[in-house]
Amino acid sequence: MARKSLLICGIVAMLWYVAMNILGPMQYPGYDSVTQTVSELSAINSPTRKLWIVLGIFYFLLFIAFGVGTWLSAHGNRILKVVGAVIVVDAIFTAFWPPMHQREVIASGGGTLSDTLHVVWAFVHLALMLAMIGFGASALNKGFRVFSVVIVIIFMVFGFLTTIDSRALQANLPTPYLGIWERINIGAYMLWVIMFALKLLKR
Repeated sequence: MARKSLLICGIVAMLWYVAMNILGPMQYPGYDSVTQTVSELSAINSPTRKLWIVLGIFYFLLFIAFGVGTWLSAHGNRILKVVGAVIVVDAIFTAFWPPMHQREVIASGGGTLSDTLHVVWAFVHLALMLAMIGFGASALNKGFRVFSVVIVIIFMVFGFLTTIDSRALQANLPTPYLGIWERINIGAYMLWVIMFALKLLKR
């Protein structure tokens, strides 16, 4: 039951993140989830930064618990142990994600090292996610591997669109669909985590 509870934490973590993305914009006057990124909710001097940090603590703890549950579900499967370790590392790493400045500050030349590191963290997080998906897919059945390939394709398509629109963000130009592209990517990742957790629960 302890192992199952830890695995369920992965599903709860994803639902908690959805709640964060609902509550955050509600507390940020003028914020538009269609045109703005999730990172802008925790940007330096944003009205929701403190709220996002507090809510994020619970998310990271839940995701670390999920990583431990994945490790305990290995039962001799070394690949699943790797996935569990990657999940824990990713949760701890992203908990220390450097914040970006608000887009108007960046566009006026007010960006700092924190903004550069914010992008670096994004690429490392992406690498950890892909490692998680790759190892997780190889540890389970063919159907789940096909599902994982579809998720990676979604990453490639909407990640490309997000990257293009992010250039406009740095210049404080209109980004009409940036929030949508990014949230599709996030949603795909969350769906993978939920399906992975359900697969492990069935084991």
